[in-house]
Order: sequence, then C-alpha cells, then structure tokens
Amino acid sequence: MLRARLDTQIANELIEDGTLPKLMQSVMERLQPEAAYFHGFEGGRACTLVFDMRDSSQLPSIAESFFQKLGAEVDITPAMNVEDMQKGLAAL
Repeated sequence: MLRARLDTQIANELIEDGTLPKLMQSVMERLQPEAAYFHGFEGGRACTLVFDMRDSSQLPSIAESFFQKLGAEVDITPAMNVEDMQKGLAAL
C-alpha cells in the first residue's frame, strides 16, 4: 500500500498546466492498483494506492515518480488481502 502526500506548489503547477491527470493516469496504468483513493492528508493533497508489489526491487521505480515529479512524501506499507493472511497463518 502506498500513500503519497503531494507537494502543494508542485501539484498546483501540474494542475494548471494539465500534467497532473496524465501523470496519475500513467501511475495507474503502471501499478494497476486494486484500489486508488485521492484525499486530503495533513493539510495537503494525497493518494493511497493498494497494489501488488511482487518484488522489493520495484520500489525505486514506483517511488521515484512521486518523489521526482510530484515532490511527494511517500510511505509504502506492506499489506495483505484475506487470502494472503490465511496462507500466512496456515504456515505458522
């Protein structure tokens, strides 16, 4: 699960020049999230994406677009669906 808090000034500029929707569409196409939410967080714009990261080596390519293009603060937290939890508990 990824939560990104966008830099307000950078996001304002990207909204004004029409780039933000295209950038977010590109992220959606690349990550194919199970769920995507856009919301306020700590007084700024944010998004929370639930997606399948199969390998930790994907982390730089996922996070860098948020860091470089949006000036975002990014938190990535492992999360699992019900099936994954049941599989993990069965392995105990």
